[in-house]
Amino acid sequence: MPELSVVIVAADSEQRAVLQVLVDGTSVARTSHTCATLPVGATDQVIRRVQVANPDVILVDIPTENSAMALRAVELIHQELSDCAIFAIGSMQQPQLIVNAMRAGAREFIERPTTTNDLLEAFVRLTTAQRKVRREGSRGKVFTVVNAKGGVGATTVAVNLAVALQSAYGNVALIDLALLGHAALHLNLKPLFTISDAIGNLHRLDSSLLESFMTRSADGLQLLAGTNAPGVGEPSTSEFARLFDMLVNHYRYVVVDASSRLDGATRLVSNLSESVLLVGHTDVASLWSAARVLQFLGETGGRERVRLVLNRFRKIPGFSEADAEAATGAKLLWKIPNQYFAVSSAIDRGTSLMEQNHSEIARSFAGLAQSLTQDDEQVKRAAWSLFKTV
Repeated sequence: MPELSVVIVAADSEQRAVLQVLVDGTSVARTSHTCATLPVGATDQVIRRVQVANPDVILVDIPTENSAMALRAVELIHQELSDCAIFAIGSMQQPQLIVNAMRAGAREFIERPTTTNDLLEAFVRLTTAQRKVRREGSRGKVFTVVNAKGGVGATTVAVNLAVALQSAYGNVALIDLALLGHAALHLNLKPLFTISDAIGNLHRLDSSLLESFMTRSADGLQLLAGTNAPGVGEPSTSEFARLFDMLVNHYRYVVVDASSRLDGATRLVSNLSESVLLVGHTDVASLWSAARVLQFLGETGGRERVRLVLNRFRKIPGFSEADAEAATGAKLLWKIPNQYFAVSSAIDRGTSLMEQNHSEIARSFAGLAQSLTQDDEQVKRAAWSLFKTV
């Protein structure tokens, strides 16, 4: 599967070499060409060589000293290759330099020295933005569910949302991203494989092998179970990116239970998501934590995708929905009624709340699913990819 094609423009030979190693290390991009000199005019041979390479992304190194020529190069490249995304590499300690680079045509400004993860997150942001404007084909959607703090019910929300989507549309996958997975217990399933098995076989993963790692529930929902032991080998964010590329091209909806996991993997999957459901309660600690989780998820963009879901909701005199939004900084998407005993009983039995067809809480999850898919009456299989297809 071909990756994003990247051209590196950097006068410093050591920086060129470092950037090439970092780009190729993301596993989602490859360096197709490097340029040792900066273009100084529209007819410059550097511009011609970059045009021939036909890259998706052009990295332009902007040194701290004598940045004017590099900024001019960004401007020229943007003028002559307007369809390419330009990422400027430079010091974050110079705000005016960042502003000038963006004005010249840079889409991203990445800190120098750069890391593989910095580049990976920028590549993900690019492909996420691109898939949003490609409306000629329909696409699968990812909904990620994250706890504001431990114990507020992200797994319950993720499991029952996935069941509700499966009931309404079919072809739904539930991915347990928690560091210690519990989704299988909620569904009374005994998986033979976990997400670690899928990650470990990425080099040969196709649709058939992917399905073999899934555990199917009676209603057809497919679960990629979480790890069943803490501290199991931690996949890289690039490996998660490749896995989700496969998932969104195979399923109509992908629901991710991130639970209380807050790391690069959760942030990457959140960047790939159509919506991120931040689950909390109306108590002070939960709302305080929700604001901090939102800040963490928003550091790499996509803050507007995060929506607040108040679980075990009950009206409190003097406390309004606007108060919850003000405390967290997130828009309120949904309120799930407080039916603790019904929920705890369902978890103990390994049944979904959606089986309680006429209950208030079952109707609430059905309504949440409908709210998330209200513009998707004609949804088809996903058509976006983090990677190009031939």
